Amino acid sequence: MTGNPLLRLMFGLYLLIFFTYLLSPLVLMGITAFNASAFPKAAPWDCFTFEWFGVLADDSRIVDSIANSFVVGGFTVLLSMALGLAGALVLTQIWPRLRATYYTVVIAPILIPGVVLGISTLVFWGRLNSYLGLADDSLLRNGIFLTVLGQSTFIAAYCMLVFIARLQRFDPGLTEAALDLGATHTQAFRKVLLPFLKPAFVSAAVIAFLASFENYNTTTFTFGTYPTLTIELSQKVRYGIDPSISALAVIIVGLTVLAALVNEAHKRRQAIRAGLRVADVMPPARLPRFLAGNPAAIVLVLLTLGLVATAVYAQTYSPAACKFEVLEQKRLEAEARRQKMLEDLERRRGEAASEAPAAGATGSQNPNAGAFGGVFNPNNLGGEKTAPTPAEEAPSPFGGVFAPENLKSGEQQ
Repeated sequence: MTGNPLLRLMFGLYLLIFFTYLLSPLVLMGITAFNASAFPKAAPWDCFTFEWFGVLADDSRIVDSIANSFVVGGFTVLLSMALGLAGALVLTQIWPRLRATYYTVVIAPILIPGVVLGISTLVFWGRLNSYLGLADDSLLRNGIFLTVLGQSTFIAAYCMLVFIARLQRFDPGLTEAALDLGATHTQAFRKVLLPFLKPAFVSAAVIAFLASFENYNTTTFTFGTYPTLTIELSQKVRYGIDPSISALAVIIVGLTVLAALVNEAHKRRQAIRAGLRVADVMPPARLPRFLAGNPAAIVLVLLTLGLVATAVYAQTYSPAACKFEVLEQKRLEAEARRQKMLEDLERRRGEAASEAPAAGATGSQNPNAGAFGGVFNPNNLGGEKTAPTPAEEAPSPFGGVFAPENLKSGEQQ
């Protein structure tokens, strides 16, 4: 592919479309966080402002939901890692013929919809609470407790997969050697197996926390009076949102990028300490030792300096003058639209007035003319009705048999 210019062009175009599709919503949301408009929008641009970050900090519901998310995420990480590690150890030591069945049973919660897990968790622990005769505000009905249990039912399976992937590279002979040397099973587990699983612990903890932090389907049935961030955001969307939500997204994305850079810088630093030359990683430059050969650390330092400078600038920047100009411009535009509407109304009235005399002149030629032939003319309604003469009467279809004169003459006879 590297030798064909057309394939390289198509591959580059594909990457451009892919990353545009992936990152454009985040970029647009980041732009709306700094727009002074009351509704999240990137265009038309009003004023550059940092006020939505202050609005976010003053929103007690969002702050409390973030705290609840961290509490739920912390307990979910602990419980899921414990369950995942136990499941991985059992899977590696169980009878080989039962491994497939056991693996299917343990992985099943991942395939079950989160709505089903949330409803089953709420119903089961609610029935157990009633069976034990506990109060409605007991631990078994607590929102944080139920949320942790509901999320751990499937997040533990993710942790187990991480531990299994690490245990597949573990040599059981190390544990056997420790036991032969007089170590107990607890000592062999703590001093041999746990250090080997240290990278898996970090990966499993990150996966468990992120899965807990963004979960909605299960949490929506179990949160009770402790809504998490996803629940609070979904409730806000129903009644309308402001750009403070975009400010929250900018903070989350920024923290994610910082965490990724810290992790990458740490890995690069470990690679350098492992014996790789700096020149093999990056061309030599006059940089401090902790930055030499570590591009991630350089980007991290630059980004940190940029954030600090932005925070300092935000303390002194005021968009009041810009907002006044925008409001004045909008007022002038509204006044121009109102003036135009008045002019159109006056023009229509003038056209209607010019057409009225012509219509009056036409009507004066035949005042009794109308849509119904002058039937409802006041003169016709108010005048006396004269009886038609016999010559004017229409002939009867029965030859005058029922005429009053004939009836009277018959009575006389």
